[in-house]
Amino acid sequence: MYERILVPTDGSGTAESAVDHALDLAEKYEAEVHALYVIDTDSMSLSLGAEQLDRIEQGQYGEMEEVRERADRATGHVADRARDRGLETVEHVSAGRPHSLIADYIEDNDIDLVVMGSHGRSGIRRALLGSVTERTLRSTHVPVLVVDIDKSE
Repeated sequence: MYERILVPTDGSGTAESAVDHALDLAEKYEAEVHALYVIDTDSMSLSLGAEQLDRIEQGQYGEMEEVRERADRATGHVADRARDRGLETVEHVSAGRPHSLIADYIEDNDIDLVVMGSHGRSGIRRALLGSVTERTLRSTHVPVLVVDIDKSE
């Protein structure tokens, strides 16, 4: 049923909960696991200049190397856990608008399922889901499993 499962991650607890679900499904279906970290240049644009953002989007991190290291740790964690279960893994880091790059990755890599977390906030704090999760749902036509980990916030 599923051959390639994408786990967008930012290394947070929310993303970690989604990893468990993704790995369980990947193990059941003998699927390849893709770990994707998107450096959100929209959120960085206020503190960085346009030239620095352009370099980051092109993979040239310079002084922002700690951002790349955080991304590598997040995808590496997913990949290590998948490999511990004998699953094939692919790690990828990109920079730009998260929901757009997630949608592009899905299409470019023939992803069958996306498993991602949501903070589960409601009311004024969040109109629906986490903004990246909500936008991803609207940007793709593959199934998306949303792991809602914290309804108490």
